[in-house]
Amino acid sequence: MTGPEHTESVHGPSVPTASVASLEAIGAGAYLVDEQGCIIAVNAHAERLLGRPAADLIGHDAHDLLHRGPQGQPLPRTQCAMRQAFHAGRTAQADEDYFAGADGTVLRISWLITPYDLEGRHDGTLVVFHASDHPQVAEPQPEREPTTRPLSELARLALLAETTTQLTSTLDVDEALRRLVTLVLPRLADWVVVDLITERDEVWRTLVVHADGETLTPHEDLQGPMPPIPEESQMPLSRALRGVASNLAGPQTYQGAPDSGIAVEQRRLFDVTGMRSAAIAPIRSTRAVLGALTLGRDEKSTPFTPVDLPLIEDIARRAGLALDNARLYQRQRKVAETMQNHLLPQMPGVSGLQMTVRYLPAPDASQVGGDWYDAFPLSDASTALAIGDVVGHDLEAAAGMAQVRNMLRAYAWSQHEPPSRVVERLDEAIQHITDVTMATTIFARVEPVDGGDWQLAWTNAGHPPPLLISRDGLARYLTDGHGILLGTQTGTRRPDATAQLPPGSTLVLYTDGLVEAPRRTLDEGLDLLRQHAAALAHRPLASFTDQLLRRVRPVGNDDDVAVLALRIPDS
Repeated sequence: MTGPEHTESVHGPSVPTASVASLEAIGAGAYLVDEQGCIIAVNAHAERLLGRPAADLIGHDAHDLLHRGPQGQPLPRTQCAMRQAFHAGRTAQADEDYFAGADGTVLRISWLITPYDLEGRHDGTLVVFHASDHPQVAEPQPEREPTTRPLSELARLALLAETTTQLTSTLDVDEALRRLVTLVLPRLADWVVVDLITERDEVWRTLVVHADGETLTPHEDLQGPMPPIPEESQMPLSRALRGVASNLAGPQTYQGAPDSGIAVEQRRLFDVTGMRSAAIAPIRSTRAVLGALTLGRDEKSTPFTPVDLPLIEDIARRAGLALDNARLYQRQRKVAETMQNHLLPQMPGVSGLQMTVRYLPAPDASQVGGDWYDAFPLSDASTALAIGDVVGHDLEAAAGMAQVRNMLRAYAWSQHEPPSRVVERLDEAIQHITDVTMATTIFARVEPVDGGDWQLAWTNAGHPPPLLISRDGLARYLTDGHGILLGTQTGTRRPDATAQLPPGSTLVLYTDGLVEAPRRTLDEGLDLLRQHAAALAHRPLASFTDQLLRRVRPVGNDDDVAVLALRIPDS
């Protein structure tokens, strides 16, 4: 059983790892509750203060288990300020309240409660509490005031924990910056300015955002390229961009003769925004200085003091690590996309046939990989078509895709055999001379036959079935010729299938990213594809393919998609 002496937070299975780690970074008791108010994670500090192991806390309603009156009596929910803030979904704090210890003692506490984002879902609430005879927080604040005030120690800890979770749970630079803005505005400042150093060592004023109460307004007219970083300037932003130090600044800081172009831009910033006090901190990663974070306050707010700098430095440091990770991840994505786009072939010209292909990478930087297509002439004057998906979503999958595609080309050209036998040879080869573990593919031959029709011969190795749409909008899946995926090492013979492709018909080969989604079944995805393909049959082939992708590809799809569409000429 987990006891109070352990050093790691304990949590339920649905709590993100980043959130759990954040609790242990808080130097006070802390726990997370779900939308029903039940405890889902707790840190070791809370266990020690309450004298309760995490196993006795998780799953219980926090109010019923912990909240008490001054004499230890049960506290009605209608009299609980924490419960009221929880249901209202707002931040609140109190300097005196009471929790029940495991031994029946009454623990005098101060607390802060705030909504907490669990990996993009606003369904959590963080409670931070401190047991002390000298509470460190002020009167309850049910609503955040429009003017910025100094944060209590509990509020600082809660902000740092939330910053860690919010910024480390995304690998998108723009999303990380958006989250940074919402974390500090209007809680810490009235203005936030982010200057980033690009990979070409240029400075770009990436964000200038103002908070009017809870309304955040970007000022794009103040954003854009900045002058180079001066090597000797002692002005606050120049020092921060060199990673030298954090500092305070105000309009008077930049009223003298400017020592650089950056100083001129800073004077303009203060003049236009009306900021009267600013704190400027470097944004660093473990490898380099990435930029600078400037928080500004209007004249209605309390000016920054040196006491505020450590908190702002901590936030900027967390922002730097998040931005560095996001940049590295996006660089990897760009390499993978470039590699894959170069590996995927151009379509050959085939007399009488129209062919269109589309490849869409996944929106998530981690999901770049193994979807591929191919079409090429064969020595007997027929045309080969192929589509497939190598298991995985990374550079290895992209490299494996290239191996499989090139081997299939070689076997198809050199072996005048049915599609099934070509794929059997491919299956035998990839198990011995590649690192590909599993893959799916359809390999087909298309050629004209008497009467103006064309014939398709194919075999299917575990791939979604081809879709054939007539000129009149009748759509059906070609489910024959289906066998197991590549890499299973069963040694079974693969089936062949044939179908007539009538004049004006359209054949669609696609990968599973077009039809599969977490919140719908595969049958639902296939029905949707068939329905829209039939409705679009009269469109020109390029328009048909683009509209099909737009209508059918799942919203929030986390997989890449390849589509090969072929149209038979009218007789």
